[in-house]
Amino acid sequence: MTVIVTGGAGFIGSNLIKALNARGEKQIIAVDDLRQGDTFLNLVDLEINDYLDKKDLFKAFSEGWWGKIEAVFHQGACTDTLESNSAYLMESNYQYSNDLYTICNAQKVPLIYASAATVYGRSTQFSEERANEKPLNAYGYSKFLFDQYARDCILEKKNTAQLVGLRLFNVYGPYESHKKNASSIIFQMLQQYKNQGFVNLFGKYQDNAAGEQRRDFISIEDIVKINLYFLDHPEKSGIFNAGTGTTHSFNDVACQAINSMLQSQGQPTLSLADMVKQQLIRYIPVPKSLERKYQNFTQANLDQLRAVGYTDQFIDLTQGIQKYGDWLVKNPDFFQ
Repeated sequence: MTVIVTGGAGFIGSNLIKALNARGEKQIIAVDDLRQGDTFLNLVDLEINDYLDKKDLFKAFSEGWWGKIEAVFHQGACTDTLESNSAYLMESNYQYSNDLYTICNAQKVPLIYASAATVYGRSTQFSEERANEKPLNAYGYSKFLFDQYARDCILEKKNTAQLVGLRLFNVYGPYESHKKNASSIIFQMLQQYKNQGFVNLFGKYQDNAAGEQRRDFISIEDIVKINLYFLDHPEKSGIFNAGTGTTHSFNDVACQAINSMLQSQGQPTLSLADMVKQQLIRYIPVPKSLERKYQNFTQANLDQLRAVGYTDQFIDLTQGIQKYGDWLVKNPDFFQ
C-alpha cells in the first residue's frame, strides 16, 4: 500500500506514519516543508519510501511518480491560530487543500484531512452543522471554508472516492514540541513548569472564573486511531468531530500536569488549592490580542462519529497526561 502523508514531519503526520509502520506499511510518501529544520527529528525513527517538499507534490502526484496511491492523509497546514496573515492562511490551509482534493478526485484516491474545532468559534453547540460554525479568527475561517467545500462535494456526490474531514479538538502528545506557541496547552504547561517552576493560566475572562476555561482534550493516540478507522472503511465519507466528548478546566489540566512532573521526581502530589497558594499556578490577564478571538469552551458532539461505527473509548486525561509527561522526561530532545 502506498500512502501520502502531508505534514509528515509534523505532530500528527509523524504519529500517523509511526502507526502505519506498526502495521507493516513502509511505502509512505512524507510531504512537508523542512525550512524549520528541527522538524526532521520527528522522522528519524520512522520508515518512509520517499520525501517531497510540499511545493513539488502536485506535479509528482499528477504524473504518477509512485504508481497507484491508496490514500492521502492531509495533515499539512499552518496551525498557528494567532497567525495574522490571512492571505497566507488561505493559501496554505484552503487553496492547498482544494488543489490536493482535485488531484485525489481525478485519480479516485481517498482523502482524509485535518480540520479543526476552531471552526465553531464561540458557539455553545459542537455538532457538525452549519448553524454552529462561527470561526473567530482567520485560521478557523480557512479550515471552515474547506470543510464547506468538502461538505458540498459529498452532498452533491461529486467525490469519486472517500472524503473525510476530522475536526480536531485539543490534541496533545509526543512529537509536537517544534510547534512552539502552536503546541498543545498541555505541552506548554509541562514545559513551563519544567523550566520555570510554575504554570501561568488566564485569569477571569467573560463569564469564566480564573483558570476555568474548559476544553475537550484528546490524545494523539486516539486521533491516529480515528484516522486509521476511516482508512479501513473507505466507504464512509463526511465531516466528523475528533474529540472525546468530555471537557476539563485549565485548572484541572494544570494540576494534573504539575502532579505528573512531581510524581516523576518522586515528590508527593498537591491539590489545586495548594498549588495556587504556593504559586505553582498563577493567573494572568487574557492578552488584548486574544480578546474576542478566544474559545472559552469546547466539547465535541460525537453523535456522527459514533453513527458511522467508531466505537473505541478514549484515553482518560489523567492517564494521558501522566504518560505524556513520562515520555517527555525520557526524551529530553523534545522537552527543552
